[in-house]
Amino acid sequence: MENPDFRIKAVNLGGWLVTEGWIKPSLFDGIPNNDLLDGTKHQFRSVKFGKYLSAESGGGTIIVANCTSASTWETFKFWRINETTFQFRVFNEQFVGLDDGGNGINIVAVSNISGTSETFEIVRKSDDLNRVRIRAPNGFFLQVKTEELVTADWEGDGEWRDDDPSVFEMNKVGRTLQGEFQITNGYGPEKAPQVMREHWSTYIVEDDFKFVSENGLNAVRIPVGWWIASDPNPPKPYVGGSLQALDNAFLWAQKYSLKVMIDLHAAPGSQNGFEHSSSRDRSVDWGKTDENIQDTVAVIEFLTARYAKNPSLYAVELMNEPLSPGVSLENLEKYYKAGYEAVRKHSSRAYVVLGSRLGADPKELFPLANGLKGSVLDVHYYNLFSARHGNTTVEKNIDFIYTDRSDHINNVNTNCSLTFVGEWVAEWPLQGASKEDYQRFAKAQLEVYGRATFGWAYWTLKNANNHWSLEWMIQNGYINF
Repeated sequence: MENPDFRIKAVNLGGWLVTEGWIKPSLFDGIPNNDLLDGTKHQFRSVKFGKYLSAESGGGTIIVANCTSASTWETFKFWRINETTFQFRVFNEQFVGLDDGGNGINIVAVSNISGTSETFEIVRKSDDLNRVRIRAPNGFFLQVKTEELVTADWEGDGEWRDDDPSVFEMNKVGRTLQGEFQITNGYGPEKAPQVMREHWSTYIVEDDFKFVSENGLNAVRIPVGWWIASDPNPPKPYVGGSLQALDNAFLWAQKYSLKVMIDLHAAPGSQNGFEHSSSRDRSVDWGKTDENIQDTVAVIEFLTARYAKNPSLYAVELMNEPLSPGVSLENLEKYYKAGYEAVRKHSSRAYVVLGSRLGADPKELFPLANGLKGSVLDVHYYNLFSARHGNTTVEKNIDFIYTDRSDHINNVNTNCSLTFVGEWVAEWPLQGASKEDYQRFAKAQLEVYGRATFGWAYWTLKNANNHWSLEWMIQNGYINF
C-alpha cells in the first residue's frame, strides 16, 4: 500500500465510458424514434373502447382491455429490436406474444423469453405519433374485440378512425432510460460504432487530465462497463473501442502525475436498474446466478491484470451502487471477497474499494472492509436528493452538511479503517441561489468530506448541467482546491 496519509482529491469522468444521457443529452439526438428506446414504459388505450391493454394478473395469461385507468398491469416495458420493431415486457416480466397453443391470433403474456412470436411492429400515425397500430408477427394488427378478447387478426385499411378497434393511444410513463444499452441499441450496429468512438475520442482528451492536474486535484475515478473486458468485440449491442480510451487515460494520468481509480459502474445484468448501470429495462439481474458473479470477477481480474504495472493505478472499485434489496448482502459479500482476491492476484499495492448498497446502512460492510487489508468503503452523498432538509433555505442546506453529513462520516471513519466519498456534487434543490451561496455550500462539503480517510471524488468533470460540471465550477470561480 502507498502512503496512508495520502488522500485522493478526485473527479469522476462520468458519462464517458459508461453513457448517461442526462450528462450529454445531444448524444441521443440522432436516434430514430428516440422516445422508444429500451426500457421505455408505455400504455396503450383503445381509441374505440376507451380501455387500456392490460396483462391479466400482471402476466402469465391473456392480454385484456378492461381498465379505464392505467397502473402497473397496463404498463409495458419496451425491448427495442430496431426503430419500428419491439418486444413488450409486462409486470411479472413475461413477454407479450401470440398464443401458439391456441388459434394463433390471441394475445397472451406467458413466455419468459422473447423470440419471433413476441416481436411486434409499431406503426405510428404520421401527424400524431402517439396514435399507433401494433402489427403482430402473423402480419395482422392487434384489435380489441371485447374487454376480454384481444386478437391479432385485423387487416387494416390505412385509415385512423376513432371507431377502428386496431387504433391505440400510446402514452409514455416516466422518463426514458438513456444508458449504454439504449444508445448502442438505438443507433444500431451500423451507426453505433461511429457515434461511440467519436464520443470517446472527443469527450475526454489529454487536455482534461492537464486541467485536472493544474487545478489541485490528484486523481480521477473512471466509471467503466463490464463489456470493456470483451473489447474489441463485446456482446451486442455494445461496441468496441472503450478499452483504447481507457488505455489513453492511463497514459495521460501518468504524464500529469494523477492517480487512477477504475470503477466498475455497470455490472453484468445491472446491479441497480438505473441507466448508469446499463440496465436494459430497469430490471436488477446481477447476482442471480454464480455464473453471473464469476463473470463479474473476471472483469475485475482482466482490468487489474492489464494495468497492475502502471504506476497510476491506485484503486479498483468492485461495484458502484448495488441496490438493496435487489442485490442481497450475501451475494455482494461473496462477490467482494472473490473480487478482492482477483485484484490481489495481480497487485499487492492497489486499494480495493467496496461500494455501499443503495438504501442500506454502510455499517453492514464494516466487518468485511475491516477484514480485507487495503480495502476501502465507498459512500455517496447527494444532498440534492435528501428529503430531510428539503429545499427551504441556504442555511438549512449548509447546516445539514455540518450536522448530519458530518456525524455520518465521523461514524464511518470510527468504524472503518479507510473511507471514501466516491460521489458528491455542489448542487441542491434550491432555486435562485447566488454564486456566493454555492461557494459556501461547496466549501462546507469540502471541509466535511475532507475527513474521509481515503479521499473523495466530485461527480463529474463535464456535464450539461453547470453545477454538476466540475470544469464549469472551477472556470467560473464556484469552487477551488
